[in-house]
Amino acid sequence: MTSTGAVARNWAGNVTFGAARLHHPETVDELRRVVAEGRRVRVLGSGHSFNLIADTDGDLVRVNALPRVFEMDEDASTVTVSAGTLYGEVAAALHARGRALGNMASLPHISVYGSVATGTHGSGSRQPGLADAVTAVRIIGPGGEPLELSRERDPDRFPGAVVNLGALGVVTEVTLRTEPAFEVAQWVQVDVPLTTVVEHFDEVFATARSVSVFTDWSGAMGTVVLKMSTDEPGGGAHPGTDWMGGRPADEPWHPVPGMPAEHCTVQNGVPGPWHERLPHFRAEFTPSRGDEVQSELFLPRNEAAAAIAHLRELGPRMAPVLLVSEIRTIAADTQWLSPSGGRDTVAFHFTWRKDPGAVLPVIAEMEDRLMPLGARAHWGKLSSRRPSELGAAYDRLPDFRRLVTDHDPDGVFRNAYLDDLLAED
Repeated sequence: MTSTGAVARNWAGNVTFGAARLHHPETVDELRRVVAEGRRVRVLGSGHSFNLIADTDGDLVRVNALPRVFEMDEDASTVTVSAGTLYGEVAAALHARGRALGNMASLPHISVYGSVATGTHGSGSRQPGLADAVTAVRIIGPGGEPLELSRERDPDRFPGAVVNLGALGVVTEVTLRTEPAFEVAQWVQVDVPLTTVVEHFDEVFATARSVSVFTDWSGAMGTVVLKMSTDEPGGGAHPGTDWMGGRPADEPWHPVPGMPAEHCTVQNGVPGPWHERLPHFRAEFTPSRGDEVQSELFLPRNEAAAAIAHLRELGPRMAPVLLVSEIRTIAADTQWLSPSGGRDTVAFHFTWRKDPGAVLPVIAEMEDRLMPLGARAHWGKLSSRRPSELGAAYDRLPDFRRLVTDHDPDGVFRNAYLDDLLAED
């Protein structure tokens, strides 16, 4: 096991963690020892969070050096994998065996359980977030003791144990539901009027298995990315050259202006494996821009038109600091702290210039407008609000608080972020 006092930073470089020690255990026994001896322990996944949710003044643990696990259960149509494995690696191994995950996030470079634990998602009006595929988790809890929770055996606790923000312990393995492998054709439709997106919102987002609308909110147009399963009606064909008033892109396209399109997954309707089309970015390239920070707000889907109107009004305010924004839809799930828990959702994602001092006031104005509409913030991204304010959007937060207290009464896996979120009123 490697343990150092070296400074650790997140992927974007806007967060420097305050951990006294950074551990890379190579066996579960080494991990159990770290947890048993630690006063405060947090887990760092692939570092794609943009706030202090993974921070600690105690022991920071990375689980990507643990022995790799990849165990198929053909009867149950599931796969059990190491929690620190990247989604791109899991997806490629599944596809080689003729299986698939129902959805993927924009980046294949993120760790499986870091993504799940913060409520990360892909896109699709019929596709829930990544946590919905989880059927079991194995955790090293307080004192280094192992614990396994499953959807089948623990129906009362499991909805609180998946999107858990790292508050229950160190997840070492996760079991995921799979489905038969499929192919996807990706099309990009540019110059689609945002008024048309609003007027035909449900139709736009039902056109493909995965749909994203990109805009910078400074103009009247958006770019729509359609990821169409070739198994569905139409066989992945483009819906029409003048679909929704736009036109097909005449060359490969990158959502962040100025970035090379070869970093993106293949477009122009060329069919390919699900895991090489559902993400926006190729696994073999550096993800997205890097020199950026991100925020995201999730609203009830029936508030989409009102939210878009507010964001268009804020366009001039956002313009100096915004790189690009993305609209996606997500189906409801049952996780207590999932941003799409209990409701069909529309998500507004923002990729900002890496200048948090200039960006946070703009985020605050946005949240002032959208929080009254029922907005929830992504747990791993920037917000102007305290964690306790964000938690107020979740009816099941009291149940989660009790679950955490029962499992970790001494607060071994807590930090300042969780102390604020879980504080009693």
